[in-house]
Amino acid sequence: MGLFSGLMGNASQMNNDKVEQELADILLDAEQVEMAFSLVRDLIVFTEYRLILVDKQGMSGKKVSYKSIPYRSISRFTVETSGHFDMDAELKIWISSAAEPAETLQFKSDKSVIAIQKALAAAVLGK
Repeated sequence: MGLFSGLMGNASQMNNDKVEQELADILLDAEQVEMAFSLVRDLIVFTEYRLILVDKQGMSGKKVSYKSIPYRSISRFTVETSGHFDMDAELKIWISSAAEPAETLQFKSDKSVIAIQKALAAAVLGK
Protein backbone atom coordinates (compact mmCIF):
# COMPACT_ATOMS: atom_id res chain seq x y z
CA MET A 1 0.00 0.00 0.00
CA GLY A 2 2.90 2.42 0.69
CA LEU A 3 4.16 2.43 -2.90
CA PHE A 4 0.65 2.57 -4.35
CA SER A 5 -0.26 5.44 -2.00
CA GLY A 6 2.87 7.32 -3.07
CA LEU A 7 2.05 6.89 -6.74
CA MET A 8 -1.48 8.12 -6.18
CA GLY A 9 -0.23 11.34 -4.49
CA ASN A 10 -0.71 10.16 -0.92
CA ALA A 11 2.12 10.68 1.50
CA SER A 12 3.41 7.55 3.21
CA GLN A 13 5.58 7.49 6.31
CA MET A 14 9.20 6.41 5.80
CA ASN A 15 11.84 4.76 7.95
CA ASN A 16 13.82 7.47 9.80
CA ASP A 17 17.16 5.63 9.53
CA LYS A 18 16.81 5.26 5.76
CA VAL A 19 16.05 8.97 5.38
CA GLU A 20 19.02 9.91 7.61
CA GLN A 21 21.31 7.89 5.33
CA GLU A 22 19.85 9.56 2.24
CA LEU A 23 20.28 13.04 3.77
CA ALA A 24 23.66 12.43 5.42
CA ASP A 25 25.27 15.34 3.52
CA ILE A 26 22.41 17.72 4.39
CA LEU A 27 21.89 16.97 8.10
CA LEU A 28 24.04 18.46 10.85
CA ASP A 29 26.31 16.01 12.68
CA ALA A 30 23.98 15.54 15.67
CA GLU A 31 20.71 16.19 13.78
CA GLN A 32 18.27 13.31 13.68
CA VAL A 33 15.17 12.68 11.62
CA GLU A 34 12.12 12.53 13.85
CA MET A 35 9.57 11.76 11.12
CA ALA A 36 9.57 11.58 7.33
CA PHE A 37 6.98 11.15 4.61
CA SER A 38 7.42 10.33 0.94
CA LEU A 39 5.20 11.85 -1.72
CA VAL A 40 5.91 10.06 -5.01
CA ARG A 41 9.69 10.82 -5.22
CA ASP A 42 9.74 13.84 -2.92
CA LEU A 43 10.27 13.86 0.85
CA ILE A 44 8.87 15.86 3.75
CA VAL A 45 11.33 15.49 6.63
CA PHE A 46 10.97 16.63 10.23
CA THR A 47 14.14 16.91 12.34
CA GLU A 48 14.41 18.39 15.82
CA TYR A 49 15.46 21.75 14.28
CA ARG A 50 13.77 22.16 10.92
CA LEU A 51 11.46 21.01 8.17
CA ILE A 52 13.30 19.80 5.06
CA LEU A 53 11.41 19.55 1.77
CA VAL A 54 13.22 17.40 -0.79
CA ASP A 55 12.16 17.90 -4.41
CA LYS A 56 13.61 15.34 -6.83
CA GLN A 57 13.43 16.83 -10.31
CA GLY A 58 13.57 15.53 -13.84
CA MET A 59 13.02 12.04 -15.22
CA SER A 60 16.04 10.52 -13.46
CA GLY A 61 15.60 12.39 -10.17
CA LYS A 62 19.33 13.17 -10.06
CA LYS A 63 18.72 16.91 -9.72
CA VAL A 64 17.50 17.51 -6.17
CA SER A 65 16.34 20.67 -4.41
CA TYR A 66 16.55 20.80 -0.60
CA LYS A 67 14.40 23.46 1.07
CA SER A 68 15.20 23.93 4.75
CA ILE A 69 12.71 25.80 6.94
CA PRO A 70 13.65 26.30 10.61
CA TYR A 71 10.60 25.78 12.82
CA ARG A 72 11.09 29.19 14.48
CA SER A 73 10.56 30.82 11.04
CA ILE A 74 7.14 29.25 10.47
CA SER A 75 4.53 31.82 11.48
CA ARG A 76 1.40 29.90 10.47
CA PHE A 77 0.08 27.07 8.35
CA THR A 78 -3.28 25.98 7.01
CA VAL A 79 -4.82 22.67 6.04
CA GLU A 80 -7.56 22.38 3.46
CA THR A 81 -9.18 18.98 3.24
CA SER A 82 -10.66 17.62 0.04
CA GLY A 83 -14.30 18.17 -0.79
CA HIS A 84 -16.83 16.52 -3.07
CA PHE A 85 -15.67 18.25 -6.25
CA ASP A 86 -12.09 19.13 -5.28
CA MET A 87 -10.31 15.84 -4.58
CA ASP A 88 -6.99 17.39 -3.47
CA ALA A 89 -6.06 18.35 0.08
CA GLU A 90 -3.55 21.15 0.68
CA LEU A 91 -1.07 22.24 3.32
CA LYS A 92 0.21 25.83 3.11
CA ILE A 93 3.15 27.12 5.17
CA TRP A 94 3.94 30.80 5.79
CA ILE A 95 7.34 32.13 6.86
CA SER A 96 7.57 35.06 9.32
CA SER A 97 5.38 37.93 8.10
CA ALA A 98 5.18 36.96 4.42
CA ALA A 99 1.85 37.68 2.75
CA GLU A 100 2.00 34.63 0.49
CA PRO A 101 2.71 31.05 1.58
CA ALA A 102 6.34 29.98 1.25
CA GLU A 103 5.25 26.45 0.41
CA THR A 104 2.06 24.79 -0.81
CA LEU A 105 1.91 20.99 -0.72
CA GLN A 106 -0.90 19.04 -2.39
CA PHE A 107 -2.14 15.61 -1.38
CA LYS A 108 -4.75 13.18 -2.70
CA SER A 109 -5.82 12.13 0.77
CA ASP A 110 -7.13 13.93 3.84
CA LYS A 111 -5.47 11.26 5.99
CA SER A 112 -2.02 12.13 4.62
CA VAL A 113 -2.35 15.89 5.06
CA ILE A 114 -3.78 15.53 8.57
CA ALA A 115 -0.87 13.32 9.72
CA ILE A 116 1.67 15.79 8.31
CA GLN A 117 -0.19 18.75 9.82
CA LYS A 118 -0.07 17.07 13.25
CA ALA A 119 3.69 16.53 12.93
CA LEU A 120 4.16 20.15 11.83
CA ALA A 121 2.03 21.44 14.72
CA ALA A 122 4.05 19.39 17.21
CA ALA A 123 7.33 20.72 15.80
CA VAL A 124 6.30 24.38 15.54
CA LEU A 125 4.45 24.49 18.86
CA GLY A 126 7.19 22.56 20.69
CA LYS A 127 5.15 19.37 21.20
